[in-house]
Amino acid sequence: MREVRFHNSLSGKKETFTPSDPNKVTVYSCGPTVYNFAHIGNLRAFLFVDLLRRSLKALGYRVDMTMNITDIDDKIIRDSIAQKLTIQEFTAPWIKAFQEDIHTLNIEPLEHYPRATESIESMVEMIRRLQDNGFVYEKDGSLYYSISKFKGYGKLSKIDITGMKSGTRYDTDEYEKDDVRDFVLWKYPKQEGEHSWDTSLGKGRPGWHLECSAMIRDVYHSGVDIHTGGVDLLFPHHENEVAQSEGAYPGESFVKYWLHSEHLLVDGEKMSKSKGNFFTLRDLLEKVKPSEIVSHAKSIRYLLISSHYRTKLNFSISRLEEAKTSVARFQNCIDRLLEELEKFQVKAPIQSIDLGGEFQNWWEECLDSLADDLNISKFLANSFDAIKRINSALDSGEWKKENLQQSLEFLRRIDSILGVLHFQKEEISADEHIDDLVLQRQEARKNKDFAKADQIRDQLQSMGIVLEDTKDGLRWRRK
Repeated sequence: MREVRFHNSLSGKKETFTPSDPNKVTVYSCGPTVYNFAHIGNLRAFLFVDLLRRSLKALGYRVDMTMNITDIDDKIIRDSIAQKLTIQEFTAPWIKAFQEDIHTLNIEPLEHYPRATESIESMVEMIRRLQDNGFVYEKDGSLYYSISKFKGYGKLSKIDITGMKSGTRYDTDEYEKDDVRDFVLWKYPKQEGEHSWDTSLGKGRPGWHLECSAMIRDVYHSGVDIHTGGVDLLFPHHENEVAQSEGAYPGESFVKYWLHSEHLLVDGEKMSKSKGNFFTLRDLLEKVKPSEIVSHAKSIRYLLISSHYRTKLNFSISRLEEAKTSVARFQNCIDRLLEELEKFQVKAPIQSIDLGGEFQNWWEECLDSLADDLNISKFLANSFDAIKRINSALDSGEWKKENLQQSLEFLRRIDSILGVLHFQKEEISADEHIDDLVLQRQEARKNKDFAKADQIRDQLQSMGIVLEDTKDGLRWRRK
């Protein structure tokens, strides 16, 4: 098995990846807080998890992955009370929306999707252990974690706590970056209608930071090999997870490798509703015709995974068009291969085969890119170099059936990472509207009505349609 290296936020450098068990790599990822639709910044983080999953599998590992669903926090309580709904009634449609979004973006299902409200007993148990180990104090009915008692606090985020005034604390689930205070573990209910649980700790609910630590424990009964999340969660959320888990279970390894994905920008700026550059997946898909939703979702997926996870990604509509063109380069190559294979009486779906020769070398180069901290940019560059070679061979007609099948298998493996392609030949005549426009243009040219012909040509181009003269006559294809 090749050496795999990840940039570990804990050490601040690339490290060789050595999971506790190669046959079961455990990965935990911070998932959605279900009080609204996920925005495209959230989706980038979820797609990073998908890229990691697909890459680990391609590199020969078996994976066991978890993404939590935060279904209790300040915002959820606020909005559920305002709408006079129970927590379950309020969160149910948002959980469904999250599930629909990851399906639309072809994100592979994970093994576990625990909900915070299902792990209350584990949270109480963790607080009890923290109490026994001297990390907890009570104030006004709520329980707080004293970060000054945990000697390792700050080792993940590299934050300095030396100037912190002892006893200052935060009741809110989220607070400003670099503001170091004791954080709440168990909250006493403060408003009418606030959902709470009756436990041995008293009536209340968990603090947000506690939830992930308990869910990891619930699923894996220990720590994990990899923990992922957006860079905005590095402090305080992940730092607090470390303090809780290692404080409750001293001597155990909580997380070996911390992987953090960078922010997403829109047109070079931080996403904000006030700036009008805030997008959900639904916002983007509403802008296209129903017949284009699938291809548009593929373009969105491609764009959101096409930059290295540790670099800021600048999202824009123009870049979405570039992504569409890139996906089309892959798909057009596949379509050409399928068409050539039909000449050998081989029709889709086509069984996968072993690679060999230059095809195997191409795939090995792609795997080497993924093994280098998920270097997707190099992966794509290697893929496009291979496509250039495949198209050149198709142009010259130099390949036999075996070469065509190996090319197709190589592209199948590429798509096991990208998740944006299909491998069955589409019938060009299926879209009657486009067929009709092509016929109208031919008729206009025949009648020397070149203005109309040009108008129809421009219309077809705007729809992403390319006209080609072939030995069988004029045909069209999508870009």
